[in-house]
Amino acid sequence: MTLCSFPLLATIFAGGLAIAQTCGSSDRAIPGTLPSKRPITAVERLKWFARSSFGPASLSGGIISAGFGTLVNRPQEYGTRWEGFGDRYGIRLTGVVTSNAMEAGLGALWGEDPRYPRDAGESFTGRLGHAVKWTFLARDRNGNAMPAYARYVATAGNNFLSNTWRERSEADTQHALERTAFGFLARMSSNVFKEFWPDVHNHFFGQHYSSADMQSSGEVH
Repeated sequence: MTLCSFPLLATIFAGGLAIAQTCGSSDRAIPGTLPSKRPITAVERLKWFARSSFGPASLSGGIISAGFGTLVNRPQEYGTRWEGFGDRYGIRLTGVVTSNAMEAGLGALWGEDPRYPRDAGESFTGRLGHAVKWTFLARDRNGNAMPAYARYVATAGNNFLSNTWRERSEADTQHALERTAFGFLARMSSNVFKEFWPDVHNHFFGQHYSSADMQSSGEVH
């Protein structure tokens, strides 16, 4: 890989901090579909961790990630056979679990809510911007916007920590920075999916997929 990973990460992180500092200082309640400022409970936090780590989206994402890595044989130590696919799937899952545990655990110390709040009342471009913005923001215990400090630490910390158990060819600072950048991009993509999927589901399947359903099932995260 090239040395473009550090500028990419720096750009993403700087943009996130700018958004967080602009919005986090406001006392405005979060817009969207979460109806109250009630702080997340310990049970809800545990559900978020379980769903984010072992839910269908996470597990299917692992198949795609491991499949692509096997196709291009990255890292080369794993090879292109089924054993290599399994190794790649496992290493990704350990990273996801570690990151989610760090975000949920650290966030609990200062009341950071890791769940994603939809904003169904806005325009398409407004909702898209909302999904991007909330990649770097979270709710505090009063329901107001704050920088997602636990997410910053978890995303970067997990990817540097995983250097201790990754293959040598990708266990270095450059690859950790690349994984961190892609971690934020993956979170952004996940937010976009959560923002628009209920509308797509309702349109094509004719069933009312509400934000309350997402919240109760752990999908609002």
